Amino acid sequence: MDGNPESAGALRAAFINGATTATAICEAVLARIAAQNHGLGAMLAVDDAAVLRRAATLDGLADRRLAGPLAAVPVAVKDNICTAGLTTTAGSRALANFVPPYNATAVERLERAGAIIVGKTNCDEFAMGSSSEHSAFGPVRNPWDYDRTPGGSSGGSAAAVAAGLVPVALGSDTGGSVRQPAALCGCVGVRPTYGRVSRHGLLAFASSLDQIGPLTMTVRDAAALLRTIAGPDASDATTSAAAVPDWEAELGGDLRGCRIGFPSHLLERGVDAEVARAVESAMEVLASRGAEIREIRLAHADLAVPVYYLVATAEASSNLARYDGVRYGHRAPGADALREMYDRSRSEGFGAEVKRRIMLGTFVLSAGYYDAYYVKAQEARAHIGAGYMSALAEVDCIALPTSPTAAFPLGERLQDPVAMYLSDVFTVGASLAGLPALSIPCGMTGGGLPIGLQLIGRPFDEATIFRAAEAYERDAGHWRLKPSGARHRSGA
Repeated sequence: MDGNPESAGALRAAFINGATTATAICEAVLARIAAQNHGLGAMLAVDDAAVLRRAATLDGLADRRLAGPLAAVPVAVKDNICTAGLTTTAGSRALANFVPPYNATAVERLERAGAIIVGKTNCDEFAMGSSSEHSAFGPVRNPWDYDRTPGGSSGGSAAAVAAGLVPVALGSDTGGSVRQPAALCGCVGVRPTYGRVSRHGLLAFASSLDQIGPLTMTVRDAAALLRTIAGPDASDATTSAAAVPDWEAELGGDLRGCRIGFPSHLLERGVDAEVARAVESAMEVLASRGAEIREIRLAHADLAVPVYYLVATAEASSNLARYDGVRYGHRAPGADALREMYDRSRSEGFGAEVKRRIMLGTFVLSAGYYDAYYVKAQEARAHIGAGYMSALAEVDCIALPTSPTAAFPLGERLQDPVAMYLSDVFTVGASLAGLPALSIPCGMTGGGLPIGLQLIGRPFDEATIFRAAEAYERDAGHWRLKPSGARHRSGA
């Protein structure tokens, strides 16, 4: 088990047929984390003893075939997803010592499937960010170049997978927080249809947008992980009762009959030339697999970023009100009055970006501004969704860049929030419309940084984007590239 981990499917098969043990798999993972995480900053909490106890339990099974569809597969979990007995901080001082008494539904389902939770991954505080620099516990670094961002907010999960610390991880996607870091780190990231995966145990950022999704090195692993965590949950009334297909069983064919819409007009401004060329080349590969590429236009796409940053900040303002030092979160010591305790607890507990978004959200919800901003944003959101659905009535899925640029240098956009927010220009639309979307590596820049292709599907039609992505993956094979030279290039 030396070197980078194999795919989740290969690890399970090796465990089931007796070629290795869960203990050997986990010892190799823990060794990689110990060797690499200090410079990478991807992992926040790892309980080696608990990991090895879980592995020993699986090794002790009389019939390993009964261990589950993810038997002995190590999984890292974003630190805004609750894990019983393991700290869940959401990258915030406000929750620095919070140990949940229960598992999120997604984590519970992974363990029931035989997976081994290795630890928690670093992220932008309360999932608010596009660079994984807004964590109270330090930034995450891109494994391809330690001086660059891995994207955010699920940058720790993406970096851990891309660097080979773990084969698969969970992230959360509100406006692109799984897909954008997947693109910048060169792995596969999936945002499922809103309601496909339970949000029970996910610390809320924007409740009408948040979804848990997988980060993996292959499409097949992403399909397997999503199938495990998907499905209705009595603890989350927003989950759908829609059947969860066996997406893996539908992989492996060509794309004859698949119509892919390509809104090339959106690449005309603000998109790096290397990104545009890589995405256009990906269209040619998809066409060679039998797909019909159709030029389309997405109505109201230019409204997506401002609408998202009104809706998401409004919901964040409401959701984060609970972290007041009384009900939840950090409580400042020595306050003489209740108001002082509230003010100091929230000021000390939250970082600058979270404070900025709370203030923006509180403003748009305030008397005199609610109708002008929040209500208008919700109306525009409906138009954006209608634009996507109109396009998807003519095609089976939509192709876009995941990010307008490759990974940018750490610190470059910290003093320019608008430039940071524009990192999400291609991802927020699917979030606002509640659509499934997937990012897959589609090339490299001249400087050796990954580029991502995004595929967006109809509601609850993850099957189509999985099928198209896997067909592309077989021909392109960008996922096979490894970031072995990162530390030497950055000097880390």
